[in-house]
Amino acid sequence: MKIKHGRMQAGYIPVTGGKVWYEAIQFGNGIPLLTLHGGPGTPHDYLEPLAKLANDRPVIFYDQLGCGKSERPINKNLWNRSRFVEELSQVIAALGLFQFHLFGHSWGSMLAIDFALTKPIGLMSLILASPALSIPRWMQDMYKYRSNLSPKTQRILQEHESNGSTDSDAYQHAAMKFYEKHLCRCRPWPNALKQAMTKEGSEVYEAMWGPSEFYITGNLLDYDSTSQLSEINIPTLFTCGRYDEATPDAASWYHSLLPKSEIAIFEHSAHMAHLEETSHYIQVVRDFIRKVECK
Repeated sequence: MKIKHGRMQAGYIPVTGGKVWYEAIQFGNGIPLLTLHGGPGTPHDYLEPLAKLANDRPVIFYDQLGCGKSERPINKNLWNRSRFVEELSQVIAALGLFQFHLFGHSWGSMLAIDFALTKPIGLMSLILASPALSIPRWMQDMYKYRSNLSPKTQRILQEHESNGSTDSDAYQHAAMKFYEKHLCRCRPWPNALKQAMTKEGSEVYEAMWGPSEFYITGNLLDYDSTSQLSEINIPTLFTCGRYDEATPDAASWYHSLLPKSEIAIFEHSAHMAHLEETSHYIQVVRDFIRKVECK
C-alpha cells in the first residue's frame, strides 16, 4: 500500500488481534512521520495538531487496537507491550514505510523505545513527547505532585483507591483537580482532547495502566527502559511541559542517557504541549526533523 501525494488516505490494516484504523495526510514529499498516541487506549484525535507538519511530509495517525476507530476485541491477552510492538511493525510494513520518523507521546514514547530497541531498518529519528520511560520514577513524581493538591482532594483520592471505588464520580472529580494542573492547562480543554477521551479504550488503559494517570496498577507498573537507552544511536528529541506529568527533571535524565538526543521544555504547558503551545511545538519538531534530514 503506497501513500499518495497531495491527499488524505485512510483505511484499516490487519494486525495481530484485529484491524486498526489509520489516516495518512500528505502534501509534502519528505520522509513520513508516524505517530503513536498515548494512554494506552487514548486514540489519535488529540494528536491532530501534528497534521500541520504535513506541508513537509506525510503525517500518519493510527488508533492502536482497542480504541478509537480500530476494532475492540475482548481479549486481555492482547494488552501487552510485545503485542503492541508487533502491531507497530505490521502497520509500518502495510504502509510500505522504508524510511520514517517516529513520534511517541506518553505511553507512545514507551512503545517507540521498545520498537527502536529492535533496531528496525529505516527508522530515522525519534520524537519522545512527555516521555514515560521509567514508571518507578513516574510514580515518585506523581507522589510529589499529589502532595501539592488540597488536603481534601488528597483524602478523597486515597479513600477511593483504598476501597476500590476509583470509578466513582467523587474520585473522578478529585482526579480532575490533578489533570487541570498536570495533564492539560488549557481552559476549556481543546476539542481534540475531549473527542479522544470519548473514544478511549478503557479495557486497554485499565489492563496496562490503571484507574488514573497517577495510580498505576496495570502491567506497565514495573516498566523501565533507562538501562537500555544508550543502545539507541539515532537522533532523538525529548519534549515536555514545565508542569508535565512527565516532569522536566525526568525528561532531562532520559536525555542524559541517550547519546544523540536533545530536549525542549515548553514553559506554559503540562502533558499536552502540542495542544497548549501548538505553534511553538510544531516549529520545534519541524526544525528537529529538518536538521536530521540535512545531516
